[in-house]
Formats: sequence, structure tokens, C-alpha cells
Amino acid sequence: MDNAGYLHNVVTVLAEEIGIRSYRDHDRLRKAADYIAGQLTSFGYNVSLQPCDFRGNVYVNVIAERTGAASPESILIIGAHYDTVRTTPGADDNASGVAGLLGLARALAGTELRKTLRFVAFALEEPPTCRTRNMGSYQYARSLKKKNEQVDGMICLEMIGYFLDKEGSQHYPAPFMNRIFPRAGNYISMVGNRRSRVFTKMMAEEFRKAVELPVVTLNAPAIVIGIDFSDHWSFGKFGYKAFMVTDTAFYRDAQYHAPTDVPETVEYGGMAQVVAGLQAAVVTWGRG
Repeated sequence: MDNAGYLHNVVTVLAEEIGIRSYRDHDRLRKAADYIAGQLTSFGYNVSLQPCDFRGNVYVNVIAERTGAASPESILIIGAHYDTVRTTPGADDNASGVAGLLGLARALAGTELRKTLRFVAFALEEPPTCRTRNMGSYQYARSLKKKNEQVDGMICLEMIGYFLDKEGSQHYPAPFMNRIFPRAGNYISMVGNRRSRVFTKMMAEEFRKAVELPVVTLNAPAIVIGIDFSDHWSFGKFGYKAFMVTDTAFYRDAQYHAPTDVPETVEYGGMAQVVAGLQAAVVTWGRG
């Protein structure tokens, strides 16, 4: 199966066969976690589960690791959340991010790296846990800090499948940004806090060398609405460098959190380019 076909298959399983995956849908979340774990295991990764407690229920982060051959203490984390809000099957938000994570894990399964690569599918990213200590990613990042692990950086995959060529299809949190950034939503973005600027720029540079899909970067404070609206927020809270790879969510995708966020609205060719660009950037990091 080619890369775009594989990504399509993952999004279909999560958003169509399993469906809505909110914090109240325990059986569906378990099915999603089992599916993700099964895929990662099939690629040859060692897979473990981290329990996360919330309101008397236990959720899980799914963790897969490929230990580095020369500098195993240096870790890069690639993460994506697999839950949704209650109003959507979540094809772009965030089955596309999970598909990107699994697509990267699949592409890199046979690649030897000097450093350790870790993939984590997070529970509890969406409201009511969003940007709180109850997020699955917050609980995971806190555990890393307690163990004093050396995290070189974290890449968060958050909605990577919606692209539009129409001029004016891209919107921004501030009017002046329309004069700086593209007006058509036909690019992928990498955004994070200012502490993560060098890390973001390094990954974006390698991304650009590998694929034609344009990439736009922005490292700015949280006053820019949306710049920290995902799991990279959790890592920033513990001082780790982290950025989000995103199609900009509600600034572009009218299906955001809606029942119409279905697999048919996702553009799998663009997603495949995102995965290929990130693959090149990760390999450069891992062999450095």
C-alpha cells in the first residue's frame, strides 16, 4: 500500500469505523488505542501503555520506541492525540494526526538512528481537559521530567489533512498577519513558543529539502490565539522544546469540531507530503 493509501486507511478506521472518541466514549477510545498499539507493534516497535486518570476513569497513552544505536539517551518524541470532542468523528481532528504518526512510524521502522525515537498517541487532549494538568500529554511530559529524561524535542501532529488552493481560504488571528503569510490554505505550518524557535527552524529546513509542499513557521507567545492549542503545550510547561505541525485548524477547516469532519474531506496527497517531509527531518536529527 502506498503512503497516501495507508493514511486514508487509518483515518477511515478511526473516524468512520470507530467514530466519535470523546472522553465519555470509553469503549471507542479503547478500540482506538488497541488499533494504534496493534499498528505500531506490527511495524516492530516495543509498545507500552501509560494509564491516565480522569474523573474516576482510566485512559491510556500509547507509547512506542525505537532505541538509538549510539546515543540512546537523546530522545525525540512525535505525538498526536486520538480523542475527539462529542460533536465530530474527527477525521482531520485528529485522525489525520494519528495517521501521520503511524505513517512516520511505518516509514522509519527499518531506519537505523543514533538517537532514540519515541511515538506517543495521547488521550484527553480535547475539552474539558485541554490545556490542563489532566491532559494525557501533560501526564506523560510530567513523567519524563520526574525521570530526568533527555528530550531533545517534541513534534506534535495536530490536524494535518486539510488543504485549499483558493485565495482567501486561509485566515489568521490578527489582521496584519494577512499581509505576511499566505492567503491560500495550501501549506502546512510549524508553530510553537519562542524557546522552541531554533528547533522548529531546523526541522522546517530539512522538511523543505525533501518535499514541495510549502511550510510556514511561527514561534510566538500564547497571546497568538491557537499557537499552543494542542499537546505541545504540555511539553512547554516542563521546559521542553516543542512545536505543532498543523493545517491551522479553525483558521482554515470549516469542518472543525463538526459532524462533517469526515474522511472524504481530508486530502491524503498533502498528508503524504507532510509525512515525507517530517521523515527527512527526523532522519537528519537521528543521525546527527
